[in-house]
Amino acid sequence: MACCSIQSTVPSISGLSASSYFSSSSVILLPVKCTKILDKKLKKTCRKYQVCRAMVQSNVVQGASATYAKEMERLSAKESLLLAFKDAGGFESLIAGRTSDMQKIDVNERIVGLERLNPTPRPTTSPFMEGRWNFEWIGYGSPGLFAARLLSERFPATLANLCKMDLVVKDGYAKITANMKFLNAIENNFILSTKLTVEGPLRMKEEYTEGVLETPSVDEETIPDQLKGVLGQAVNSMQQLPSPFKDVVTGGLTIPLNGAFQRLFMISYLDEEIMIIRDTTGVPEVLTRLDAVQSPIDPIEEYES
Repeated sequence: MACCSIQSTVPSISGLSASSYFSSSSVILLPVKCTKILDKKLKKTCRKYQVCRAMVQSNVVQGASATYAKEMERLSAKESLLLAFKDAGGFESLIAGRTSDMQKIDVNERIVGLERLNPTPRPTTSPFMEGRWNFEWIGYGSPGLFAARLLSERFPATLANLCKMDLVVKDGYAKITANMKFLNAIENNFILSTKLTVEGPLRMKEEYTEGVLETPSVDEETIPDQLKGVLGQAVNSMQQLPSPFKDVVTGGLTIPLNGAFQRLFMISYLDEEIMIIRDTTGVPEVLTRLDAVQSPIDPIEEYES
């Protein structure tokens, strides 16, 4: 009966010879008929192996393409939102009530489009959250916009206006600074300090701890001539105050809040440049980063469910 070595009939699979599976000292002799059957099975296995390898390679390429396409979609949505802010007139136009209904709905539509592409699954513990942010958009119904509109309605734009609002987040605390300008010459800041508590991967609690009304800074060169005499009298009157009162006026007015006011909010989008916040009524606030982002690190703090 004709016999042969199985080593001579086992084909190479992905560059591996039959000697990788069988040692030279363990040679198995089989009849020719058995050898043919085994050869067919091995060829069939090789063909299946090649198909599987091709499928794996195809899935890898498709996965990379899908990731790239999604990232391009996110970057495009960010650019579209920033352009919508510009077309709507920016923060000052929003505060002054000059933004049209069509511009508002356009901005909100783009906000929703960007939120669904959020790249940060746990923004409340992300290092991206810390830093200095600028308010680009405050949705109607937001407490911040209500206060800003109230100030704008009490004073005509030629007399006083809210120039900007920014937010600084650091080590579980936040400071919101609203910058007011009177007569385009006198600047005054109101600073609201808050404590932040992580309550979930998206949800946070904000407790207001202190409010500070800073002493106005005056640019005398831009003050109208008819008001320079009044300003001089005010400065002289302040200099004549007793030291305790003078220190209070010079250092600004501090209002302790001790957590009497608080709110819940969720971070619906966060990356290295943009943060979107929604309060309990769903009103959005959009902030853009003012400082350079730090290299991301693994957050230490975790929330408790």
